[in-house]
Amino acid sequence: MDITSQVNTAWMLTATVAVTFMLPGLALYYGGLSRTKNILNTVMVVFGGFAVTAVLWILYGYGLTLGDSVVGAGLIGNPSGLFGIQSLLGADTPEGTVPGILIAVFQLIFAGLTVGIIGGAVEGRMKFSAWLIFSGLWATLVYFPVAHWVFAFDSEDGATVGGWIANRVGALDFAGGTAVHMNAGVAAFVLALFLGRRKDFPSVGRPGNLPIAILGGGLLMVGWYGFNGGSSGGINESAGVALTNTLVAACSGLLGWLIVERVRRGSATSLGAISGVLGGLVGITPAADSVSPIGAVIIGLIAGMIAFFTLGLKDRLGYDDALDAVAIHMFPGIFGTIAIAFLADPSAPAEAAGLFYGGGLGLLGTQVLAVVAVFAYTLVVTALIAWVLKKTIGLRATDAQEDEGLDSSIHAETAYDFDDIRS
Repeated sequence: MDITSQVNTAWMLTATVAVTFMLPGLALYYGGLSRTKNILNTVMVVFGGFAVTAVLWILYGYGLTLGDSVVGAGLIGNPSGLFGIQSLLGADTPEGTVPGILIAVFQLIFAGLTVGIIGGAVEGRMKFSAWLIFSGLWATLVYFPVAHWVFAFDSEDGATVGGWIANRVGALDFAGGTAVHMNAGVAAFVLALFLGRRKDFPSVGRPGNLPIAILGGGLLMVGWYGFNGGSSGGINESAGVALTNTLVAACSGLLGWLIVERVRRGSATSLGAISGVLGGLVGITPAADSVSPIGAVIIGLIAGMIAFFTLGLKDRLGYDDALDAVAIHMFPGIFGTIAIAFLADPSAPAEAAGLFYGGGLGLLGTQVLAVVAVFAYTLVVTALIAWVLKKTIGLRATDAQEDEGLDSSIHAETAYDFDDIRS
């Protein structure tokens, strides 16, 4: 392995460790937002969905996502010869690149986290067994194909054909505005509709442990440096720009949320602050290497505001997205992907020009097409999966389990020993 490959491999190892922090971060963030009687179940939903997806990724998900496109159509990768990613062991590493197995595990974490994000919609009312089955079916039928469209690029020698959005359409999505955040947000919306509302919706009480939720959000922010920075594939200008844009978008997202929260509600809350951070991070994810730091400030600020305003849709429209995966992930993900068409700076690593920098309408068309295609596909296929499961094994826990709380009724444990506190 040449020295450039060694340096790039070291960076990708670091980014992979960093992005792994997002797993406990998401579990703590969602767990802390859950009601006290469902905290452990919510943590289990995140870890369980991740585990199912990771195993399927090794068995065939890597091939479906990053394998050579079947008949060159760019719709799905070919897992043939990639079962268990065995062929990546001992494979040659071209000069300046990193081992394929490292890219495989980095992308595995993306897949598992995307499934975990959906779990924010199901707090306190979904059977754990149904969730695990849903996770496997959704990863197979939705995430792997969509990630192939967005993340699989044609090889320079033409030997490998990638996804249609990345290569034929040419849409820009650096680290998953469509494949990860919008994808998970749409699925969360659909699953919330099929599950129905919690029995006490909308008066569902306060988060069970707000400091833990804020800690989880902070871990997500740390992991996001690996999420976006690692998507550069090595130590290069893209990594530096992506890290810078990630930080400033997170900060401006916090400010965007708190400004509108203070105006609309009369107070600036700690939960609002961390929610704005996450909205800004989601917004910058697709645009991390295509905009300037000023563009990142604008995207983060607006994404934080969008997350705040879309939060109220569940009350007005009556769907019960319990932990706000739709508001925090779907809408900022859509916004960040489309914002590229306006704010892309040709001096940034992606070298694309948005409308504000003299570009034409072509980029806007490609970005909108990518959003519409992923939205429609995810909406339809997720609905089919949820419908089949609802009609067969059932999606929802019993009323008695919901009243008692899923921690004790399903997992036979509780997060806190209240009897000991009272004594």
